[in-house]
Amino acid sequence: MLNIDGLGRLDQDAPVVMLNLMRFHERSRDGDGSGWDAYLRYSAVTVPMIKARGGTLLWTGDAKAVALGAQRGNDWDFAALVYYPTVAAFLAMMTSEAYETEADPHRVNGCAEHVIIATSEAYSKFKIG
Repeated sequence: MLNIDGLGRLDQDAPVVMLNLMRFHERSRDGDGSGWDAYLRYSAVTVPMIKARGGTLLWTGDAKAVALGAQRGNDWDFAALVYYPTVAAFLAMMTSEAYETEADPHRVNGCAEHVIIATSEAYSKFKIG
């Protein structure tokens, strides 16, 4: 569930990088392939939405092992870093009718769990723009 209250307390004009952590269903909940297949359908819809709002996909990768910290509850399958030029741009995408009808059903079908953590930059070697 989108944390509108928490995101609303952030500076709406500040850039944000969203850390996405995903755990996939073995089978897509709609029966159309695996959870990963459903997530690929989700990505195909959301990446253009992200770009239309000035954002970009910075990095994705398979989550291989917990290197430090609690093992229990941290068995993620995939991670992604997504840049948005403003918190407001992220919120606009996530609350749009297009996202809710065209993208989110694929996410729900594919992901057993999906956590998105809003981050503010302290240091980066990524150059945006």
